[in-house]
Amino acid sequence: MMETSTQSTRPAPEPAAAKQTAGTSRLGTDSHDSPQGLTVAVRNVYRSFGEVQALNDLTIEVPTGRITVLLGPNGAGKTTAIRTITGALAPHEGTVQVFGVNPLEHGEDVRSRCGVVSANPALYDRLSGWHNLDYAADLYEVTGNKEAKIREAAARFGIEHALDLPVGGYSTGMKTRLALARSVLHEPELLLFDEPTSGLDPESAHAVLHLIREMTANGTTVVMCTHHLAEAEGLADRIVMLDGGRDLIGGAPEDLTNRFWPQAIVQIRCDAPGAIEAALSMPGVISTTLTDDLMGAELRLDDADRTPDIIAALTSSGARITKVEPFEPGLEDLYFAVRKEARAEGLIADTEETLETGELA
Repeated sequence: MMETSTQSTRPAPEPAAAKQTAGTSRLGTDSHDSPQGLTVAVRNVYRSFGEVQALNDLTIEVPTGRITVLLGPNGAGKTTAIRTITGALAPHEGTVQVFGVNPLEHGEDVRSRCGVVSANPALYDRLSGWHNLDYAADLYEVTGNKEAKIREAAARFGIEHALDLPVGGYSTGMKTRLALARSVLHEPELLLFDEPTSGLDPESAHAVLHLIREMTANGTTVVMCTHHLAEAEGLADRIVMLDGGRDLIGGAPEDLTNRFWPQAIVQIRCDAPGAIEAALSMPGVISTTLTDDLMGAELRLDDADRTPDIIAALTSSGARITKVEPFEPGLEDLYFAVRKEARAEGLIADTEETLETGELA
C-alpha cells in the first residue's frame, strides 16, 4: 500500500521504564497480602543457563482475580518465568513476589496456594487416575470430604469415567485433563498453566478454556502460557508478550490495541482508479493509505461516525463503492505490530515468522 500522509497513526515508542504501565486498566481487586492488587510481581528478572539468557530484564504483573496470558513463540521464556514464580528457579537478578512474599524464602506457603500444570506434567503411570488424585490430595492436605473433592475435580475435566484405569494407558489429552484436575483439588488461589490445552482435541480445549474463565469468576488468579493466538483471544484480561526472555509489552488487550491504533480506521474500495481520492481531504480524515491500484484506501478518522458522510460524498461525486469495512484489529494484528516495533528497536532478531491456524511458529 502507498502512504499519502506522513502523519503516523501510532505514538512514538515508550521509554523502557514506562513500558509496563502501558495499557494497564483492569487490575484486580486489592488484596491484603499482594502489592497494588497484584498476586504476582516479577521485576527486572534475569536468569541464565550457562551462556543461554533465558530471562532478560523480565517484568510481569499479574492482577488478582484475572487471567494473565504470557504469549510468545516457543523458547520465549514462558516456562522459565513460571518456574521462577513458583520458586523452583532463583533469579540471578531482580525480584519476584507472589502473594506479597519471596517464593524462595516462603516456598512451601506459596506453593500450597498454587495449582500448577506444566507443559509435560509428571504423573504416576502405574497408578490409576484415582490414586494419582488421592496422593495429590494428601500432599496438598485437602480437608473435608476428600473423596467428593476428587470426584468433583475429575468430573470438571471429564475424566471421572477413567479414574479406575492405569494412567499409563491414558491418551495425551487424558493425561492433560488429569493434571488439570490435580491442580484444582486444593482450591488454590493462583493457577499456573503452561500450555494447558496441549494434546487436547478442539472440543476439549474449548471446554478447558471455558473452565479457566469460570475459575476467575470465583476470584482465582490465572497465569497461562500459550503460543496459540486463538486461545488468548477473548480469554486474557491482561497479555504479556515475550520473546528472548524479555517482556515486549504488557497490558489489557484493548488498551494495547488502542496504543497502536488510536484512531478509527475504515477500509473503502471503489470500482475505478482515482475515484476514492475525493475522500482524502474530507473533514475528519486524519491520514490515508492508498492501495497500489488507487482503487482503495484505508482511512484513519477522528471519529467512526464520519464514515456515512464520507460514503455519501463519494457517491455524490460519482464513485461506485464496492467495499466499506471498519478495521477492528485483533490479537493477531497486535502481535505482529508489537514485534515489528520490537525489531525496529533492536529488541528481537529480524527473522521471518509465519502464523498458521492461530499458532505462533
